[in-house]
Amino acid sequence: MPLKITVRSVLPSRETGDLIVVGVPSTGASKKKNDLSPLDGFDRALGGALTRLQKKEDFKGKKDQQLSLSTLGRVKADRLLVIGLGDVEKLSVADLRTFAAKAARAANADKAKRLVLGLPVGLEGRLREVAEGLELGAYRFTKYLTGDRRPKAELGQVAICLAGETPKDAKEQVDIGQTVALGVNLARDLSNEPPNEIYPDTLAAAAVTAGKEAGLKVQIFDYKEIQKRGMKLLQAVGQGSEHKPCLGHMSWVPAGAKRKIVIVGKGITFDSGGLSIKPAAGMGEMKHDMSGAANVVGLMAAVGRLKPNVEVHGIFAAAENMPDGGSYRPGDIWPSLDGKSVEIINTDAEGRLILADALAYARDLEPDLLIDNATLTGACVVALGNGCSGWYASNEDAADEFQKAIKGSGESMWRMPLLEDLKDQLKSDSADLKHTGDRWGGSISAALFLREFIGNVSNWIHCDIAGPAMGDRVRGWDPKGGTGHGVLTFLEIIEKSSDAPVTAAPVVPPSAPSVAKVAPARARASKKTTKAAAPKTVTIAKAVAPAPKSAPAKAPKKAAKTAKAVVVPEPVASKPASAVKGRKPAAKAPAAPVSKPAKAPKGRR
Repeated sequence: MPLKITVRSVLPSRETGDLIVVGVPSTGASKKKNDLSPLDGFDRALGGALTRLQKKEDFKGKKDQQLSLSTLGRVKADRLLVIGLGDVEKLSVADLRTFAAKAARAANADKAKRLVLGLPVGLEGRLREVAEGLELGAYRFTKYLTGDRRPKAELGQVAICLAGETPKDAKEQVDIGQTVALGVNLARDLSNEPPNEIYPDTLAAAAVTAGKEAGLKVQIFDYKEIQKRGMKLLQAVGQGSEHKPCLGHMSWVPAGAKRKIVIVGKGITFDSGGLSIKPAAGMGEMKHDMSGAANVVGLMAAVGRLKPNVEVHGIFAAAENMPDGGSYRPGDIWPSLDGKSVEIINTDAEGRLILADALAYARDLEPDLLIDNATLTGACVVALGNGCSGWYASNEDAADEFQKAIKGSGESMWRMPLLEDLKDQLKSDSADLKHTGDRWGGSISAALFLREFIGNVSNWIHCDIAGPAMGDRVRGWDPKGGTGHGVLTFLEIIEKSSDAPVTAAPVVPPSAPSVAKVAPARARASKKTTKAAAPKTVTIAKAVAPAPKSAPAKAPKKAAKTAKAVVVPEPVASKPASAVKGRKPAAKAPAAPVSKPAKAPKGRR
């Protein structure tokens, strides 16, 4: 549930809560250096203990300095936490959001249900960032914890106390901030779900549910449809799994929009490496290999609620990369939706293959800006570390716009070069392209491969989020595990593209992903008319793949065997591959493998 956040101009010492956190500046907005005026009431109640502790710890209000003391019941909270902000006038988006996230995490650590947050003069107009930080910092993925492991209490209410006057748009600032953060948190939830719960079908179902709640049009192309459309690279990657691949298309198309932005995400719901199998160590983290697709779903859930005057499309390709007798192989040559033939070198470099077909599909929407995001290469993590993503741009105009969005979002991203010299690594003796190059410069050669599929789109950004998408520890407002890294930047660029301010819709949390609850909603979602124009529908009979043996018992066994009628919005009419400008005629596809029975062959575990 979203936090219940209130804002008013009052000393925090007059509010009641389980924990009180006060941000204190060093210089800048305060009239006096090291102005502790919001704490005056506390110092009197505590008999000067706060002042004594301040002197002992040499507390000057510098960024990240902290004081913590028990109130011993003398004020209306169990503990007081003072956090230095530094110069308020120079406080960055990242610093302010991190401060609020620290306050929320401290509340959860204290098992506090109500947090009082004191802000100094100068932050009245930045309540959106504070609300974002509170929601993002309060996030915990505890769905599968039971008994004593399950939190007994969680933060539910926050009273923001302003030293300055309360602005008229305080509620709107908070609502927008929470809406943005809840979109990020939905992406985190999807990324954190175990792979026996989130696989291509259930990821698609979560997208349909999120789209229905946000007033979006959602199209899901199942396995038969992607084969029919010629998405053979997506087919190849996913054909070795009993959970077959799909492609999702979520769209927000307001009347009078003057710009079109398309965001594409990689959705490998579990990456074993396929026949080029990964080492066992760390393989469990590969549930996060669908973070790009999770970002698309969370992003679009927020877009539908913020209602920017921009046409926005979110597209994800979803597949599970598994070893099997029917898996694609090193040495295979497959045609792409673009028409180019691709020689497979390593089945553990599957992400760029499904992105290639997704980008070829996305480019036919003729976007003004095309962005893809993916946990694509370990090489990018080697270059930039776990906390920073790398990004590439097709031209300087796109790069300048994206760099401004990064500054506005506060996320850690670093521009990487598209070195043309490395393009020769993708030359194949047997096909139009090899899909991987040499070890050195691996992130760059991956970006160069993707560029082959954007056609005539001039403004393209590729984000390699392999490091920060799955946090190895808490950083700033990001938790350990799925982070939703990238969503804030993508929303920033969408909002800045709108020629009208985004609106503050009532804060409603997106539904948490759940096989038992979400999957049936897939059929229901497209039967109702959403706020966006409702598409015509075509009914496709589809057998739902059986859940693996490790799946929780709550998913009924009979549902795995029964064919369901899935209502899928009719695809937008598109040009045949040979008619699209810049696209080669599709090469002849290899024969599709014979479908395996749902029951696992004897001897398979």
